[in-house]
Amino acid sequence: MALLLDKNGIALAVTFGALIYFFGGLQYLALMLFFFAMAVIATKYQHYEKRDMGIYEHERSWENVLSNGLVPSILAVASPMIGPMPYISSVAAVMADKFASELGVLSKNPISLENFKQVKPGKSGAVSMLGFLMSLAGGTLIGAVSIWLFGIDPNAALYVGLIGLVGSAVDSIIGVFEEKGIGSKGITNIICSIVGGLLGYLYLR
Repeated sequence: MALLLDKNGIALAVTFGALIYFFGGLQYLALMLFFFAMAVIATKYQHYEKRDMGIYEHERSWENVLSNGLVPSILAVASPMIGPMPYISSVAAVMADKFASELGVLSKNPISLENFKQVKPGKSGAVSMLGFLMSLAGGTLIGAVSIWLFGIDPNAALYVGLIGLVGSAVDSIIGVFEEKGIGSKGITNIICSIVGGLLGYLYLR
């Protein structure tokens, strides 16, 4: 964790981890730890190039942990009543967004959703084909791991992957407003995870 989080970030991550383990169990915690490990790998990937582009974040604060971990933690606490799918899907949305922002950002030709013009990599509210593919890969990876951890069927895992993609897309759309000074990256991340959780809950209906 020290490779990515500051002291306050570590403290909050441990708190969330304890809640997830106590209310959800080992498989819930394992999925979150898998997300964190993949987030570190994605962040570190070609970090020299991202540093040159001015978009590399070496150390994250508690705000980043809060925006990515709050909703999944709440859903883990509620899991005895609603089951694992909302939690899994929320993590998938966060993972998809993480892959898009850390791997898809390496695309040289992102397009703004505001005016469909090419913009600089790293701009909120922009999308690219690479970002689309990385979002889908991130969400699908969570779905695939959940087959093993939670015993969900392959169709549910595919649905989880698509939820991740949708959550990341919503994040990009809201990012247009973020660029205008409305909201923040943290709020955008929370909304992304909420969308994932809600779509996961709808799968149970």
